[in-house]
Amino acid sequence: MARYTGPQYKKSRHLNFSTLENGKDLARRPYAPGVHGTDRRRKLSEYGVQLQEKQKVRTLYGLNEKQFHRTFEKASHMHGVAGENLLFLLESRLDNLVYRMGLGTTRRAARQLVNHGHILVNGVKVDIPSYTCKVGDVISVKENSLQHPAILASLEASTSTKAFVEFDKKKMSGKYLRRPDRSELNQEINEALIVEFYNR
Repeated sequence: MARYTGPQYKKSRHLNFSTLENGKDLARRPYAPGVHGTDRRRKLSEYGVQLQEKQKVRTLYGLNEKQFHRTFEKASHMHGVAGENLLFLLESRLDNLVYRMGLGTTRRAARQLVNHGHILVNGVKVDIPSYTCKVGDVISVKENSLQHPAILASLEASTSTKAFVEFDKKKMSGKYLRRPDRSELNQEINEALIVEFYNR
């Protein structure tokens, strides 16, 4: 199954979850898309609830089904809680860290910057959005991309970054400081349901 590239607002309304993490996608029309969107939502089965939770996280981070399942398999073999390990691996993706540092207004925009070769990791160009960064990695903008209008506009709109990353707007360089705490990530996600879904 290919990655979803359709309207993000429609996907957010379908899942009843802000996949942009800013609430704007649900502010105007907080009901499901389509003719019957305003009708009362059907009560989901236990399987349906677990599936929806997986789809929420998969859409939030922009992964296709195969990528997401592979990431979960890797998380389940790590030491610790599988659900938290999954979120840690998703947060460690290069496209996500570029987004967290404010270089892209959305994860889609951040992924495009990485794809187009504007981003360096420890001084080396990396154009793979799914590249897993390690704590301590330095992420910077390539020298001839320092005046890229999309990057400058995003940094101007950005007000703050998460505590587990830092970014110097003058040097156009940031660092992945530490593993994120669960409390710093989206509180609407119930990762235990995703673990139950894959372990059923």
